[in-house]
This record gives sequence, C-alpha cells and structure tokens, in this order.
Amino acid sequence: MITQLSKIRNIGISAHIDSGKTTLTERILFYTNRIRAIHEVKGKDGVGATMDSMDLERERGITIQSAATYCNWKDSFINIIDTPGHVDFTIEVERALRVLDGAILVLCSVAGVQSQSLTVDRQMKRYGVPRIAFVNKCDRQGANPIRVAGQIDEKLGHKSVLLQLPIGLEDKFSGIIDLITMKAYYFDGDKGEQIREEEIPAEYVSQANDYREKMLDSVSMFSDELTEAILMEEVTEDILRAAIRKATIGLKIVPVMLGSAYKNKGVQKLLDGVLEYLPSPPDVENHAINLDDNSDMLIPSDPSKYLAVLAFKLEDGRYGQITYVRIYQGTLRKGDTIINARSGQKVKVGRLVRMHSNDMEDIDDACAGDIVALFGVDCFSGDTFTDGSVNMAMTSIHVPAAVISLTVNPKDSKSQNNMAKALKRFTKEDPTFRLSSDPETGETIIWGMGELHLDIYIERMKREYSVDVEVSPPRVAYREAISQRADYNYIHKKQTGGSGQYGKVAGYFEPNETNTYEFVDEIVGGSIPREFISAIDKGFRSMFEKGRLIGAQVMGFRIVLNDGGYHAVDSSDQAFQEAARGAFRDIYFKAKPIVLEPIMKVALEGPAEFYKNLVGTLMQRRGTIMGSTEVDGYSAIEAEVPLAEMFGYATAIRSATQGKAEFTMEFARYAPAPQSITEELIKKFEASKKAS
Repeated sequence: MITQLSKIRNIGISAHIDSGKTTLTERILFYTNRIRAIHEVKGKDGVGATMDSMDLERERGITIQSAATYCNWKDSFINIIDTPGHVDFTIEVERALRVLDGAILVLCSVAGVQSQSLTVDRQMKRYGVPRIAFVNKCDRQGANPIRVAGQIDEKLGHKSVLLQLPIGLEDKFSGIIDLITMKAYYFDGDKGEQIREEEIPAEYVSQANDYREKMLDSVSMFSDELTEAILMEEVTEDILRAAIRKATIGLKIVPVMLGSAYKNKGVQKLLDGVLEYLPSPPDVENHAINLDDNSDMLIPSDPSKYLAVLAFKLEDGRYGQITYVRIYQGTLRKGDTIINARSGQKVKVGRLVRMHSNDMEDIDDACAGDIVALFGVDCFSGDTFTDGSVNMAMTSIHVPAAVISLTVNPKDSKSQNNMAKALKRFTKEDPTFRLSSDPETGETIIWGMGELHLDIYIERMKREYSVDVEVSPPRVAYREAISQRADYNYIHKKQTGGSGQYGKVAGYFEPNETNTYEFVDEIVGGSIPREFISAIDKGFRSMFEKGRLIGAQVMGFRIVLNDGGYHAVDSSDQAFQEAARGAFRDIYFKAKPIVLEPIMKVALEGPAEFYKNLVGTLMQRRGTIMGSTEVDGYSAIEAEVPLAEMFGYATAIRSATQGKAEFTMEFARYAPAPQSITEELIKKFEASKKAS
C-alpha cells in the first residue's frame, strides 16, 4: 500500500485521433520497466500496443475503451489511464478525467490543435484537471512545435509556456533543449533508453536564451518568489520548478514539452515533468454531497478518515464484473464490507486488484489517492461506496446525450437470448449506449454517439456473444418544440358516483430558448393549494416523452401556471395531473409545434489539393462552413451539418479524396428542420398511427 501520497500521480493521456496517445503510453511503460518490449499500434508483429487489449482495437488501430495501468518512475508511483481519441467514445474520456488529478494533452506537431483536442480540453476544464501539453511527432514532415504552442493560446484559451525547444525538426530532429537546466538532451540506444546530457549547441544558444526569458516572464506573473529571484538574479532550478508547479496546478499555465514517442525521444523528460508539475492527490480539492442535507462536503485525501470510493468504470471480464474505483479518502482492504450509497446495499470486497491493461494483479489494500479495481462487485458506473459512517455521494460524471439509433432484430431464438445478455452488459458498462423499444412494433432500438460507436457494439455482439442480427438504417433523434406563445385554461372534471375528480389549471406556454423544460409557478391567493402544484408539474412533464406532431420527445418549453381552481372533496394529485395533461393536449397545436433536428459539428482534415472536394461533400449535405485553415499543404475545415445528412459520409469522403482525408463529428445543437423534412416526418407518423 502506498501511504506517501505526495509520491502518487494519477494521470490520463488524451488527444485527438492519431496524435500518438497509445504509442506514448507504450514508451512510458517500457522506460518504467512495466513491459520488456515495445509494440506498435499497427505493428507488423501482430501483437499490438499493450493498452489496446481488445481484438477490435488491434485490428482497427484505434483505442475503443480506456485502459488503466500503473508504473514507477524514480521514487514515485503513477496510475495511468489511456483514453480513446474518437469522439464516439467520449464517455471513456469523461469518466477518466472525473477521477484523475492531472493529464497529458498530446498534440501533433504537424496538425496542432485539432477538433477533438478542443473537446478533450473542454472536458479537462469541466473537471478542473491541470495538464501538461506534449507536442508529439516532431520528426514528421511539417513539424512546428512552436506554432502548436501558439495554438494552445489561440484555440484553447490557455497560457502556454514552452519548457523545451527542439534540436532540429522533421528528419533532423535529434533531441531537446531544456530551458530550465539550459542543457541539451539526446536519447541514444536502440530504444532511446540512454539519455545523454550535453551543452546547448552553439547555433541554438541565442534562441534558447530568448525563450528562457519568455518562460521566466510568463511564470513570474504567478509567483512573487520567482519575481524576486529574477530581480536579484538568483533564479535557481528549484525556485523555477516550484513556480511552474504552482501555476500549473492553479490552472494558470500549461507547460509545453515536446518529442517523438515513435522515435523514442523526449518521453523520459515528460515523465520527469509529470512528477514535477502535475498534482499529487493532496494537491487537489475533491467534493461530495452530504445526502442528509444536500450540502457540499470537502473530501481531503486522508487514509485515516472515513471511506469514500467512486466507481467510475465497469467491465464484464472473463470471470465477472471488474469495477474500476478511485479511492478519495480512507483505506480499502480485501475482506472489508462497504456500502453502496445509492442502493444502501452492503458489499464484501472479495478481491482487490491493480489493472495493467487487461491483466489483474492482486493486492491486499489501497488507500486514499489510489486507483484500483474490485472484482465481482455488482454496481453501476458513478456509484459511491462508503464505510457507512457518513451518508454521502461523490459528484456525478457528465454523460452526453445519444444522437443516433439503429433497430436490431435477432435472426433466431438463440441470438435473441444472447442479444439480451449482450445489451444488458453493454448498457451497464457504457452510459452513452442506451436501449429503447418501438412502441408500435416492439423492436429493440439501440442508441449511441455515432455510427462507429454502434458499429463496434454490433461487431462485439457477433464476436463475443455469437449474435446474428439484422440492422435497420440509422435513426435520427428528432425533437419537437413550440414556436409561439399559447394560453391554456383547462378543467378536468369527472363524476362517476362517490368522490369524483376536479382540477382546473390556467396559464400559458411559450418557447424556451435554452431548449430545456421550465415550470413556473405564479399562483397567488390560493386558487390552487400548494400541495397540488408538484402534481401539475408532474402531469406536464409526462407529456414530453412523446410529442403530438411526429411522436418525438418534446423540448424547449416554458410553462407558466398563474390561475386555476379546486374542489374541497374531488381535487387530488391525480386530478391535477390529468388536468395538466388535458391542457397540454388541448393547446399543443395552437402553440405551432415545429420539428428540431440534431446539428453536428464536423471537422474535416485532408490535403489542400482536395479542399474543393471536401467543401463540396459538405455543401451536398446542407452543411454550413464555419471556418477553414491551411497549413503546410494541409486543409482543416470546420462545419455544421445535420446528422440526418451524415450517414455514409465516411465512404463519400474517401471517394472524394482518394482516402487521404479524415473527419470527426460531435453534437452541437438542435435547429429547426426544413419544411420538406418536417412534412415527410409528419406523413410517416400519421401512417404509423393508422397502421397501429
């Protein structure tokens, strides 16, 4: 058990697709002696990178699931989570960053800050995660790490501080200059394992002095001690490193380091940076909710206090469920009985393990600040475990909304049973993978973040559960909303002998620009007793699951209740719920409902020679170009395109660019659908109602 918490680092490695995250993690594991040989993501040896343990990951050369491991560097212990780059698997990044204390943001030295870099950085901001930027691939043609550092300021809104300079670039990249020690470092040997320290080459001395001054100016803005040392001309490495660490943890700066993971250069110095500049568990403030009074609680990283554990990721392994947990406070021991704060269920810790990709290593105990796994514990992602002494729960993980769906039908009875098992497992593991059923046909509908997301799960059903399914074309998550104000005044009255039902509600509906549901109680004078207000709210909410225009979920409503009436005997919660539902049905079409369609933020990247082709593929799909740049013969285009137009786009873009371009997309917003699409959807909805 690691008890010296200042020696622990919990870090994630995140980036845009193909920036070198998994390659970097492979080198880190090699240099820290966790693995004996380096394997490449798409290596000819067929082994694949250590952290890509799933067959689909090895075949496709992408990371699908986040994977955890740990290693020792110098005198410290590092927990590492390698996360996917593709936006379809963004939940893996979300839940990793929720439990991590620091992160490495990997950026390509050629492409710089890309679309998914923005998304990952936004996720880091959401959880207040300090980061080091590692500008990778300095050996690539067109590499320019100084330009990339500028993009961190311009595109991500950070204060970047270069701590290193390259010695040569592209095929001449041979080492780095450390602006803190003012030494040059080279990485010799077959795998770059031998670090050679030299004086800075004469031709780089002037540049190094200039950038050191810039570094001192930037960091001294956040450290009085460093400012004083600069004035006294007594700047030491310790004072400078302490100032950088303080500013990094305070989210004031982003230190920028560089290298080439594939060419085995700069990785060991990055590991030094992780220890020197990223926080240990005691450096981070963690908060929980006191379930007794809903107040905020500060959770210090103290192994001697009550237990606070968050389950942030589930996996169904070969022998049962593996639950990844972060211990925020207290000590967890094998054989302990812990309590699930959500369900109140008592659970015995039968097996406690450390994960190394898909391998488990048994341990007896772990304390605050550590990331480990429980074996055979039944729970859900986001559950909090305690020792029962305090009724509290850790704050939850942000789960983005699913935007695409498919209908899946098993071809035989055996597949039916296996499909049910597979879907139960997948929905438990992945909060962004959701299930529903078609109310008319009873068919199973799966929802996800994109075509690749659902494609991976269908492939896993075939491989892991021998499920043969028929798949329908993807469905778009359309929504309904109202476009104008409409007043309502509705009485629900029912008399059947004995006590009846009576409820009167009055007010108005109007569009809500935030696209959320808002219920406003403006009742004065007791026209409706207070105890019935929540029933009216509940009645209105129940009508939002399925709208009356095309049967889609309703959004963007503001409902104001300002008058009504009640009966001393016949009024009840049920009566006022029915009154609210009746008012909704009565007034909905008078508020001029419209159809909203999901609009995706699309980022395209490819050779500049195909720029017109790339723009053409977007314009054909009702796309709106939001911006474009061209750097070193490479075009990057940002656009907004309706999701309904993006199906099959991967094939179209390959054809238009000879397979040389790539794209990512993520949900941006909902917008009114064109009249032609609205009319078509209404026709389909009316036809389905007649058929049923």
